[in-house]
Amino acid sequence: MLTVLVLASGGSALLSGCAPGDSWAEPHPAPTLVGAVGAGFLPESSPSPEATVQPKAGSWDDVHPSNGLRVVLVTAGGDDPTRTLVSAVESWATAENVELRTVSAGDDHVGGIVQALEMKPDLVVSAGNDLVDALAVVTPSHLEQDFLIVGAEIAEPTENVTAVDWTGASFRGVGLGAASEYDAATFTPERSERALRAGVASVLHGQTGVVLWVD
Repeated sequence: MLTVLVLASGGSALLSGCAPGDSWAEPHPAPTLVGAVGAGFLPESSPSPEATVQPKAGSWDDVHPSNGLRVVLVTAGGDDPTRTLVSAVESWATAENVELRTVSAGDDHVGGIVQALEMKPDLVVSAGNDLVDALAVVTPSHLEQDFLIVGAEIAEPTENVTAVDWTGASFRGVGLGAASEYDAATFTPERSERALRAGVASVLHGQTGVVLWVD
């Protein structure tokens, strides 16, 4: 499976790069993992659903998506962590030859996620606290689509939702709010891209439905 990274900003839902009849309407090869995760990435036994997994730092560095991976970035919120995550996704997509499109969800978070789903991407990436509750509503009904949440998580993820957190991040929504150690300053460009790459490696490897901890 593959996942979505969701981020948002104010205003009505806006969609970029999604015109009827364009190349995304055509079939393309299923995305694959290029390279292999290193020692310490996978736990010794298969993790249980919703488990927290702490891969060894750098164990995902040699993993890349196959060329042409189709990713939709859903965005909501104009806070500094969200902007940093958006930049990290854009930088990663350029470096990895990823076909990236962006949905700005505005105030309609569920609608923005649904727009992303209608584009039928390989991966939907979600980062940004504003979208967590909407993801918890939408993701259980779309088990065929993988979602990747960076810097946050949903309280009860289904098998298609993978999250990446660290000390300073782990907003869970649905009234649970942010962890007591939440620190917006920890959302640095380097940490954000590192977390994204670890999450993508996990999804491409088929280890989904868990929370990766990347301190």
